Formats: sequence, structure tokens, C-alpha cells
Amino acid sequence: MNKKRKLITFDWAIKRLLRSKANFGILEGFLSELLKQDIVILDVLESESNKDYKTDKFNRVDLKVRNSQEEIIIIEIQYDREYDYLQRIFYGVSKTAIEYMEEGKAYTGITKVISVNILYFDLGCGSDYIYKGTTRFVGLHHHDLLELNEKQKQLFRKESVESLYPEYYLIKINRFNDIAKDTLDEWIYFLKNEEIKESFTAKGLKEAEEKFSIMALPEDEQKAYEHYKDDLRYQASMFESSFGDGYNEGKVEGIIEGMTQSAKNIALNLVKEGTSLEIIAKVTGLQKSAIERLLKNEMGLDI
Repeated sequence: MNKKRKLITFDWAIKRLLRSKANFGILEGFLSELLKQDIVILDVLESESNKDYKTDKFNRVDLKVRNSQEEIIIIEIQYDREYDYLQRIFYGVSKTAIEYMEEGKAYTGITKVISVNILYFDLGCGSDYIYKGTTRFVGLHHHDLLELNEKQKQLFRKESVESLYPEYYLIKINRFNDIAKDTLDEWIYFLKNEEIKESFTAKGLKEAEEKFSIMALPEDEQKAYEHYKDDLRYQASMFESSFGDGYNEGKVEGIIEGMTQSAKNIALNLVKEGTSLEIIAKVTGLQKSAIERLLKNEMGLDI
């Protein structure tokens, strides 16, 4: 890979470029690698909950897709750094399922929802970097798994109870050790580092490298991206004037514990943009040692 070739961040792309049909191949590649089956995107579902408002703090897109079994499912992708997340996932999936159910249709018509969450923080305790959640019913006395009977299998066109319910994927980017052992790891490497190695063969990555190149963007899109980065710097400036003074005293651990999530997000966003620790410290008013500890705790980085 040409290291001088700068790629835009995935959170900006998912709100802008990836909603275009011309770029569906990128997300199709990512989802196919994650779900281990060929995924074809049929449409981007624009609802009141995922429109691209300037003040919207969520980076989310809902997709109507067809899988290898010719099933139509809805996939919700979120890219975030917030901590109040487990309940938000539950709310989001429930709202999505109801939102796209046809009025007056039987419950058998509820479309399956898969929630894909790209996270840049440690959500709960666990050493892995990819977690999958499903719904299963286990007997309290005999510990047997509740299964569908033959009539239900024909009605629902499913083989298991859990296949009727939403699936959840949590991808904890900061837990990834940058060693790509398979094609899904190649995607996670890209999501973490915003770069694609020449040896990578994962579906959709080569197209992402072409479309995510800053220099390949139309002039108006380049300006929009620069404006997005300016917004991050503005957030940092607002933090300096509003909160920075409160973090200039105390020990490193005390500072980290006292940081608001907003402060942490600003520091992490500036790091992702390649901003030096000296500038981040100056902008946020945080001690350099506190920022270094934050990066180690949140992203596994030793500076």
C-alpha cells in the first residue's frame, strides 16, 4: 500500500459515501466477510432515526439486503464511541424491526434485523474483539434448547428459534492486535488504522481503497470532509473553554476518572486525525501523561 495515500475515516464515509448505490460493493464486501455468506444490498432505508442531520451524534445506516438463502433481512450498522451502548442497541433493533414492518401485516411478516456495531471502546469485560449475540430459550430443569416444530419451520421458513430473532455483532476495534489472520481481520485492520495493505484480499477492500482516497473525492466532497474535521477541532476548542480548566490539576488517574465522555471522544478523535499529543494537550487543557494513559486504556496504544 502507498502509505502516502490518505483514506477518509469510516465514520464519515458511512454517513456520506456508503449511502450511494455506486458504493454498495464496499459494504457488501464487509458484511459478506462478517456473516460468512454473500450479501447483496437492495436499498438504503432512510428513516427519521438515521437521517444525516448535522446535530446527529449517531453514525448509522440501515440496509435492506438479500443473503445467500434468498432471505430479505435488515442490517443496521453503527459506528460509535459512546458508553451507554447495550441498552441503545436493544432500543435501536426494536425500533428498526417495528419501523419497517408493514402496517396490518401478521407478526410472521416481521423482518429479521442484524445489528452490526463497530466500537472503539471496551464494552463490558472480555478479551475477544468480535462478539455475536443471539436469542435462545433453554429449559430451567432439563437444560434442553427450545426448537421449532416442523409446522413452524414451514411457516417461518427457518430452522431454529434463534434465527427468528435479531442478531448482534459487537466489533471492539481497540482490542484488535493488528495481526490479520483472515479476510475479516483485514477489514478490522482497515477500520482501526484507515489503511489497506497490498496483500489484503477481503471483499470490498480494494474498492474501499479507491473510493476512500481523499484525493479521489470530488472537490465538493473534499471540502465537506475538511469541514467535518474542522468540526472535530471546534469540539475540542469548545471543550477547552468549557471544561479544560477543571482537568489541569490532580494525578493522572484522577484526571482520567474525572474526564467526561465528551472529553475522551474529542481526544480520541484528534488522535485518529493524526494530531500530535502536544497539540491535543494544548487544545483540551489535559496533561500529556493523562492523554497517554487514556490512549493505552481505550485503544491499547503505548505512546
